[in-house]
Amino acid sequence: MTQAIDKDRVLIFDTTLRDGEQSPGATMTHEEKLEIAELLDDMGVDIIEAGFPIASEGDFRAVREIAERSKNSVICGLARAQLPDIDRCWEAVKHAGKPRIHTFIGTSPLHRAIPNLTMDEMAERIHETVTHARNLCDNVQWSPMDATRTEWDYLCRVIGIAIRAGATTINIPDTVGYTAPVESADLIRRLIETVPGADEVVFATHCHNDLGMATANALAAVAGGARQIECTVNGLGERAGNTALEEVVMALKVRHDIMPWHTGVDSSKIMNISRRVSTASGFAVQFNKAIVGKNAFAHESGIHQDGMLKNAETFEIMRPADVGLAASSLPLGKHSGRAALRAKLRDLGIDLADNQLKDVFVRFKDLADRKKEVYDEDILALVHAGEDAANDALQIRSLRVACGTGGPAEATLVMEVDGVEKTATQQGDGPVDATFRAVRELHPNKAHLQLYQVHAVTEGTDAQATVSVRLEEDGNIATGQSADTDTVVASAKAYVNALNRLLVRRGKTGEDRKEISYRDMG
Repeated sequence: MTQAIDKDRVLIFDTTLRDGEQSPGATMTHEEKLEIAELLDDMGVDIIEAGFPIASEGDFRAVREIAERSKNSVICGLARAQLPDIDRCWEAVKHAGKPRIHTFIGTSPLHRAIPNLTMDEMAERIHETVTHARNLCDNVQWSPMDATRTEWDYLCRVIGIAIRAGATTINIPDTVGYTAPVESADLIRRLIETVPGADEVVFATHCHNDLGMATANALAAVAGGARQIECTVNGLGERAGNTALEEVVMALKVRHDIMPWHTGVDSSKIMNISRRVSTASGFAVQFNKAIVGKNAFAHESGIHQDGMLKNAETFEIMRPADVGLAASSLPLGKHSGRAALRAKLRDLGIDLADNQLKDVFVRFKDLADRKKEVYDEDILALVHAGEDAANDALQIRSLRVACGTGGPAEATLVMEVDGVEKTATQQGDGPVDATFRAVRELHPNKAHLQLYQVHAVTEGTDAQATVSVRLEEDGNIATGQSADTDTVVASAKAYVNALNRLLVRRGKTGEDRKEISYRDMG
């Protein structure tokens, strides 16, 4: 029964396909389970708990097929402390190159009350079921569920029984996430020191995140002598979830100075499997989730962005490539500064002089106050905003529109016409029609509207709407385009831009008639 234990290696036991799938609503298809198991196997996860074979025919088939397909990982199935469970589990995992049976029973007073077993009766059950599992498989894991709330003397007693019966791994579950890190480390340390034969088995830790301490508890357990961490991708699992695979792997990698242990997991494949599990389970990863959240390598604050541009280590303790990302992101928002805007413009192939940058930055801040995030398309739009606007005969100063189900829409427009500010109020069949009528009142014209088109250049309800307007007047054609988070404002700007281009066209003599396009993306 004695096994060689590498004191410097921490085994990663992934239970995404078992405990992770127990999250309400996270059920995965057969094909998704097979794909995720293959990804886990490929990234170097030591043990994959593929499912609970007796739970359903589907679970049995998934565990069996994962076992048959596995190349590197130990494939484990879960079984209650009942002989039929253990037999069914063995039938599912026995075709794996490296099979494991994981059997468990709840040992705390609350859990002993469920099957109505005395301490002695439960001890006998543990001896019988672990012995049976070991007769089938030479790799047996045993767990006293709710171990952290089990009486100390009884916990030591049943762990000793499991070891003598042939268990090769003893897992200590913090089933309800009640433990604090100092307790987690102390518990493992005391068990190893107290239980006979403890030095001949691997101690594991399984932590839930009810108080947000799962990863801290797992790493503390390793400090106490545990050499296997049970975890799930994205921390998926019952209630608030489990220890997150990505967190423990990267913590061991980044803080090797105080946690001098290693794993065989390829961290560069973390982001890929995180996204796949998120899609399969239907559980989106929160933006501020450690390691794999959208914002984990994103910096919006101007101070942070400036520091990142000078030296990434100022605000990042790991490289994006370490988890499979190409690079950090500097999403632009209201907290961003000129340095980040200039860097983004250069990435987009635009190099502005200081005075030009200052002008674009003012418009950027105005837009950022209205949007949660400013995208590349928004930046390109801002660069073109105001081009030639100072020389335009027609310039919009303000627009207010009232519309809804109570009556016709009404637009009040203030527009500068040849340097003179004028105001008009018009009603129309909708806000755009009312606005265009107000423009025509302030600048009478015979231009015919040939095209009016709206589309969004960025995502979300706060997206910039891009409006294109094409006008024809006496054979002259002019196109105006504008973008704004307010579709009606964008429409007014596009319409006025096209009118300005027609005015320019009137002033050009001796030229063939042609379409003149103008883009004011402001």
